Amino acid sequence: MMSSVENLLLEHLKAIRADIGTIKADLKENTTRLGRIEVAVAGLRRDIAHNEEATAEQSLRIDRITERLERIERRLEISG
Repeated sequence: MMSSVENLLLEHLKAIRADIGTIKADLKENTTRLGRIEVAVAGLRRDIAHNEEATAEQSLRIDRITERLERIERRLEISG
């Protein structure tokens, strides 16, 4: 009787170890995928920063053009 209990316990322990092995593999895969997501998010943040910089530069250029146009209109006495 004791032998069957030990065998049953051993089988349960083997099943638990197999499940833990599967969980470890899944965790490793998820960790890898999370790392890739973090890299992608960092890339997106970099791209957004570049876009914001470009937008700021364009706004500055538009402001300069507007100032020049207003100066030209004043010199030519053109009312806008």
